[in-house]
Amino acid sequence: MAKVKVRQARDSQRKLFALGILYLLPALVLLGVFLFYPMFKTFYFSFFKVTGGGEITAFVGWEHYKNLWNSSEFKKSMKGTFLFVLYTVPTEIILSLFLAVLASEKLKGIGFFRTIFASTLGVSVAAGATIFLFLFHPTLGVLNHILDLFGIDGINWLTNSSWALFSVAMTTVWMHLGMNFIILLAGIQNVDQELYESAEIDGAGYWAKLFHITLPMISPVLFFVAIIAMIGSFQTFGQIDILTGGGPAGATNIIVYSIYQDAFRFGNFGYASAQAIVLFLIILVVTSLQYIIGEKRVHYQ
Repeated sequence: MAKVKVRQARDSQRKLFALGILYLLPALVLLGVFLFYPMFKTFYFSFFKVTGGGEITAFVGWEHYKNLWNSSEFKKSMKGTFLFVLYTVPTEIILSLFLAVLASEKLKGIGFFRTIFASTLGVSVAAGATIFLFLFHPTLGVLNHILDLFGIDGINWLTNSSWALFSVAMTTVWMHLGMNFIILLAGIQNVDQELYESAEIDGAGYWAKLFHITLPMISPVLFFVAIIAMIGSFQTFGQIDILTGGGPAGATNIIVYSIYQDAFRFGNFGYASAQAIVLFLIILVVTSLQYIIGEKRVHYQ
């Protein structure tokens, strides 16, 4: 009798598992076709010479990876990539958090400012980059006109190798503010108001409530924003293509744009695939480190 019950329980578990797989099947098919298969194909191509039409011509083994290791251009691209991430991620988080804290205040007309702060979410990469293309114009751009008012010489924002990467980073920060602002604002508004009321009874001021209640309570949201901001910065492409095209002198040729150039301009798909695998591993390692280090500092309710 006991064996029959055990068999029935196992049959029931198998049916539930099969039913779960059936429900997940559409998502698994989509992920397999559009995510896992391209990843496997990219890894496969990285060991071959591949023509522009996707035809494999020769097996080269680890040659592409060895060439990357010895390539000064790739090292410059990686340096520019990490510098770009350093410019964008902390700035995005600090600015979006500042705006979210402002927008969380109960002030008259604050809804209008919330809309303005989140408006960049509705701007496409092409449109946003084009806007900044005019702002950065050396003679007609608003930024140089502002500098001129203070008696400062204009800057060649996009054609000076010392400023080009910073200019693209500035554009990227503006584009990402809307999404980060909405996520952080939602996190702040989800904090239990009783905590603030108890703190006020104890005599806590604004800054004490901000640093001892708000920030600790939204630490999971900040952790999430840091991860998506990091991944998004590593994958930046559109604004670089429109604003600088990887120039001047390769100053903004970060790894994603380098992959694009090697694949679709020079037709070296195998070499580009190797770069894509390296980028995947870098993002995997950086994200894992974020989880290992950041998870300990996150306060869950």
